[in-house]
Amino acid sequence: MALVLGLLSAIGPFAIDMYLPALPAIGASLRADIGAVQASLTVFFIALGAGQLAYGPLSDMLGRKLPLYAGLALFAIASVGCALATDVRTLVAWRFVEGLGAAAGMAIPRAVVRDLHTGTDAARLMSLLMLIFSVSPILAPLAGSLAIALAGWRSVFWTVAVCAVAGMVMMATSLPETRPPADRVSAGWGSALRAYALLLRDRHYLGLVFTGGFAMAGFFTYLANSSFVMIDHYGLSPTMYSIAFGVNAAAFFAASQFNGSLGDRFGLSMVAKAAVTACGLVMCVMLAYFWAGGDRLSVLVVLYFVTSGLMGLVIPTTGVLALEEHGEHAGTASALMGTVQMLTGAVLMALVGLFSDGRPLPMVAGMAGGAVISMLLGWATLRGRATQALADSRGR
Repeated sequence: MALVLGLLSAIGPFAIDMYLPALPAIGASLRADIGAVQASLTVFFIALGAGQLAYGPLSDMLGRKLPLYAGLALFAIASVGCALATDVRTLVAWRFVEGLGAAAGMAIPRAVVRDLHTGTDAARLMSLLMLIFSVSPILAPLAGSLAIALAGWRSVFWTVAVCAVAGMVMMATSLPETRPPADRVSAGWGSALRAYALLLRDRHYLGLVFTGGFAMAGFFTYLANSSFVMIDHYGLSPTMYSIAFGVNAAAFFAASQFNGSLGDRFGLSMVAKAAVTACGLVMCVMLAYFWAGGDRLSVLVVLYFVTSGLMGLVIPTTGVLALEEHGEHAGTASALMGTVQMLTGAVLMALVGLFSDGRPLPMVAGMAGGAVISMLLGWATLRGRATQALADSRGR
């Protein structure tokens, strides 16, 4: 189950991570500047977030599999459109549609996890899903570099189109329906709007969503800028950049595998609070270094390796805690969480893009800003609950 869900979740991010080494080449090929090329990444995130608002309620009404099929089909068609684009505006438009298709794979697998488990059992499955999911940022940039070297940047999109078709085959043969008809909500958007209204009044849910969202926003800033910084500024080849990117991803998924055992011992709230605090502090150290004029690639890679590991503790635990009390509308709750987090990341990417100049400092400032806001929200949201969870775990 974790293998199937992880691979379905990774199809959208695969289209991001495989695409990153191609950004400079796309700019040169389509005669577009950095901002225009980054727009193709930003609109993907916006669509990836907004599309989840539809897929979540649909999966609560119609079951989990049918909306997944529709999303993957749309993703495959849009990927072909991207491969055939002859100017940057056309590419940006198709990337938006591609993001709408990819949104299904982001929202629905989290709801499947909630269908099956809660608490630390859910954290274990979510972390295992993240292990599979993290194959994308390790292998995708390397695969992208190889595809670009052999057949140019357009081959990236032909490859992800094939991956989407393979995902549909895998889902048809290996994924059972976890939302049987008896558990589905009434087929109407009125019920979806009522569920969204309930979630938007839940301050604890929103606090957890934004805690994870701003942690992810710092990562999205890294996604949008790291290829320009590492390839153009530091002179790495696309292959070496892909390796550096993959090392950070390895830290994320390796750390995430400890969520279940740490949650059993200390409580998920305590794990999330400690990790988000450490993440914010490490990013402040990185910002101070580059603000003071430092410019070593090794400092960037090492400190972000530590940060990525801490995010492997923050993101799965806050996600599980946010969905804990919303099993009846798990698809809708997962969708709103994904939308808020993707849009938060897109806004931060766009803000940093206004100041991007190919040097590390603007990127690091955006990453640190996301981490610090996440830390403050984590303190406010988990205050008291983390202490109670630790007391409960000691009592057991």
